[in-house]
Amino acid sequence: MSYERLAYDDASTSTEMTADCRAVEAALVRAAVRPAPSIRYEDYPREVGKPTITVSEAAARLGAAVHLQLD
Repeated sequence: MSYERLAYDDASTSTEMTADCRAVEAALVRAAVRPAPSIRYEDYPREVGKPTITVSEAAARLGAAVHLQLD
């Protein structure tokens, strides 16, 4: 089997990977001890506004260039 150089960076050092694993473990522990989100109807707002989508001038020009109608 011949060795080929990978198209991406080499793996991190074992010290860096260990630190990454410990950081992930700590984040998972914090997430595990948080209370679950409520499923009660009263805990959520009844009136939720629709999100607003804005179309920039550049996007409108691009849309017009490919014959899309942006209103």
